[in-house]
Amino acid sequence: MGHPMVPADSDPFDNVFWTCMAGAQAAMAVGTDRVRRFTPGFSPIAAFVDPEAPRPADFAVLATLVDTGERFFLPQWAGPVPAGWTLHLDTTMLAMVWDGRPAPTPDPALGERPLTITDVPQMQDLAARTRPGPFGPRTIEFGGYHGVFDGDRLLAMAGHRLFDGRRREVSGICTEPEAQGRGLARRLTEFVVHRMLARGELPFLHVASANARAIGLYQRLGFVRAREVAVRVLSKDA
Repeated sequence: MGHPMVPADSDPFDNVFWTCMAGAQAAMAVGTDRVRRFTPGFSPIAAFVDPEAPRPADFAVLATLVDTGERFFLPQWAGPVPAGWTLHLDTTMLAMVWDGRPAPTPDPALGERPLTITDVPQMQDLAARTRPGPFGPRTIEFGGYHGVFDGDRLLAMAGHRLFDGRRREVSGICTEPEAQGRGLARRLTEFVVHRMLARGELPFLHVASANARAIGLYQRLGFVRAREVAVRVLSKDA
């Protein structure tokens, strides 16, 4: 059954962040029936139930959910920035979804292993330097994170983030600059996608609209463009 805050006749890709936070991942989020965010410590992302026309009161509620100066992502909203908020980034990203081809065969030579809580410091450090998207100390709890190591050093990783009960997002895909060119991101993505498809889930992902190299990679792997959406980074002023 659907969550009561998610309209029964809506397409989840219309507002996928809200759909997940108000539905299958409601336990990982806080807020109201108008605005929610992932619980602090998870990826710093918030969403409106109506991103096309949020009420002024929605920002008042949002102000109670974020710390002063905390930078957070607010996708699928592109309206005027109200007083008391600072806009740090205003761009777009593509939602891409698996095209239905058979599952890729994982590379047995990849040598990946599941990432655990003891790996979080390295995961955060890698994410901070390669910027795969918003990442927090509890992002690993979204699940499915695997990494490739050189000895004890994390070189590349990929895992999960959004989940609406059927669609699951491949996320956190990143590689150390010095290890790029070895196909680690591609092979890790194939590994994660294979596991999703084996569970009967539909893989999707988000990628910056300007990242033509990554978009090309994902298209070759089997992802197609679903839609382009606004994404902004804001913070609450003191």
